Formats: sequence, structure tokens, C-alpha cells
Amino acid sequence: MEYRKLPHGGEKISILGLGTSSIQAAGEKEIQETMTLALDNGINFFDMASSEAKPFGAYGRALEGRRKDAYFQIHFGANYETGAYGWTTDLDTIKRSVDWQLSALKTDYIDFGFIHCLDHEKDLEKVVDNGIIEHMKSLKNQGVIRHLGLSSHTPRLAARVLDMKLIDILMFSINPGYDYRHGTYGIGTVDERMKLYQRCEKEGVGISVMKAFSGGQLLNEKTSPFKKALTEYQCIQYALDKPGVLTVLPGIRGKEDLKRILGFLKAAPEEKDYSVLGSFTPQDAEGICVYCNHCQPCPMGIDVALINKYYDLALAGDELAKNHYGKLEKKAGACIQCGHCNGRCPFHVDQMARMKEISGYFGE
Repeated sequence: MEYRKLPHGGEKISILGLGTSSIQAAGEKEIQETMTLALDNGINFFDMASSEAKPFGAYGRALEGRRKDAYFQIHFGANYETGAYGWTTDLDTIKRSVDWQLSALKTDYIDFGFIHCLDHEKDLEKVVDNGIIEHMKSLKNQGVIRHLGLSSHTPRLAARVLDMKLIDILMFSINPGYDYRHGTYGIGTVDERMKLYQRCEKEGVGISVMKAFSGGQLLNEKTSPFKKALTEYQCIQYALDKPGVLTVLPGIRGKEDLKRILGFLKAAPEEKDYSVLGSFTPQDAEGICVYCNHCQPCPMGIDVALINKYYDLALAGDELAKNHYGKLEKKAGACIQCGHCNGRCPFHVDQMARMKEISGYFGE
């Protein structure tokens, strides 16, 4: 397993986590065994916005004696009083729901307490007016919540919460369909969404990725907006390459799904290569580096994608990105303008011109 560090806190989070949106279809024994298999393979990050109440007890049993091996996203606004998922902004209902979730999981603390599923300004206003954020801040001060987070599909709303300097982690829907304005949650322009990811990296707010497969639509050519099926591994790598991303949380139905997802860790680079997206790119995304590394190998040993990422982050005001760039062994100035990267870039980025631009920006 590979791990990425949460900037605010330093927790090492597995790049593959698990969502619980589909696992309720399995029996409780299967759910418990799946959780154990995930832990045994180094997965330590679990989102608990489940479709039903069933997974909580099974997860709690699997965690007996190994609570320290798991980080949970607990959602303040997900309600399981009826046994099925419900959404609420009522503070008393939220308190009861969170108490029940902690009891079922057999824990007395929350790793990541999330303001749940805010996509509209009026919903944020309800959360503020109903005292939910103040309640969560109080729990954090008491040590019950370790980190505060937000789950959203809307860049503008997420940016407003970032302005509040409240959260350490954002759960956001990232996949090529949504990023290229396809699907129900394809909210915001290509540029607006990328700026959100860059801002999160700049401000040290980690991103956990939901809906990496667009609810499965991207995996089927009949439902894919690109009229071509992508693979799970392509979608996972796409999300992991975005600035700020710590972990991807695919929803699974049981052990067989989990075993297949774990195969990502040993998959060959060509199995993760999503450069086919270059043929689907909308006009306003042409010429924008998405850090896919399809331009490699560079004959001069330049990490073209990483240099592009540091440059874009530096332009967004990330001082740390400038420091990271300065420590690179091979910088943009080492480019000999051979054109190898230009010829290979599926997104039609003029990397030769970019290397000159970047070299000048950093004063090489």
C-alpha cells in the first residue's frame, strides 16, 4: 500500500480507501470479512456515508482490537434512524445519529467529522444557523473529533467553506466525466474545478475522492459520456494525479470487488494510463496539463508532469510548491527542446513552450 500524508495533522492515509455506498448489498458476515481484508492489506481510510445502517455494526466487530488501524469519515447530516440513509440539518437528529454511529463502530472518537453533503448556499446557511458547525467545533475542542471536513460536489460552495478556514479535508467528486462537465455532478467549469484542487493543495486541505467511477457510468461504453468505457484503474489514477488528493474511495459490494480494486497497486503503468481521454477533451480543456505522465520518458530525465504541477500551484500562490520545485534535481531549464513530450501529449500541451515559460518564471 502507498500512503499520503494529511498536511494538517500528518496522518498517513492509504491511497485506496473504501466507500460504503454499495456494500450493504452483502450480508453482515461478508461486510465484516471485507473490512478485515481491507485492513490486512493496508487500507486505513473508510467513509461511512452508507446507504443503510447495516455496515456500521459489521465494521465495529471487524475493528475490535485494531481501532488505531482505521480512520473514519463520519458525516454530521447522514441519518440512520429508519435503518436507511436520510439527510438532515436538524441538530438534535444529528446528535442522535452520530452517537448511534459511534456506538455501532465501538469507538469514542471521530477521525474526520464531516459537514455532510452541502451543494447549495441555502444548505450551508441552515448548517450555520442550526448550530451544527459550532457543535462540531466544540467536539473538536473536546478531542472527540480530530479533524473537520466537508463533503460537496460544488466547487463554489467548497470554496466558500475553505474561506471559513474550518476544514482539514474535503470529500469531493473527481472523475473525468465530471471534470469535463458530464453527469449530474459535473458542476463547474474545467478551470474552476482544477482551481479548487490547486487551492486545496496550496492550503494543506487534503481531498478524499468520491464517485471516481461516476456511479459506474464511466465503466460501461453504453453509459459513458465519452462513448467508450474506462477502467477502474484508469479512473483511480486520474483522481490520484489531481492536486490535493490523498485517497480514492470506491464503493464496493464485497470481497471480490475489494480484491479487484487492490489489484491497482500492482497493475502495470499501461493499465492505469488514461491518455485515451485526450480524444474526448472539450475545447476549453485543450492544452491544459493534467499531469498524466504520458509524455514520459524524457531523454533528459525531466519529470515534466511534476514540474507542471509545481508551476501551476506556484501561480496559484503556493509558496511550498516553489520550494519543492527548487529541490528538484532536473528543472525545466534542462529541457533541450527535442519535442518528445509534445509528440506524446494526448492533451495537446505545448510542453516545450511550457518548459521555457517555467524556467523563466523560476529564474533559472
